[in-house]
Amino acid sequence: VQLQASGGGLVQAGGSLRVSCVASRSLYSINVLGWYRQAPGKQRELVASIIISGSVYYVDSVKGRFTISRDNAKNTLYLQMESLKPEDTAVYYCNARVFRGGYFPEDIYWGQGTQVTVSS
Repeated sequence: VQLQASGGGLVQAGGSLRVSCVASRSLYSINVLGWYRQAPGKQRELVASIIISGSVYYVDSVKGRFTISRDNAKNTLYLQMESLKPEDTAVYYCNARVFRGGYFPEDIYWGQGTQVTVSS
């Protein structure tokens, strides 16, 4: 699976931004889609994820502000970010996990990352 992320940029605190990630194949073939972020000097962290059934997960720091969604017809994953804070500044990466079943490890794919900068 190839993932192409886009939509990052510079925004003022309190503003909004949407990042997108286009997958090279049907989202129905991907078990888990997620957005991670990595700030300078920090470890990469899971921000939000969505599974085939539509169930979603958010890290506590973004609950109520970020919304993960997908458009299966466009093979695209989105992360809508509202009420952005300077601490949201990071490179955002999309991620896809494909389960192979049995004792086989899952396949993990990463997009190239898109920079989100929130100024105070």
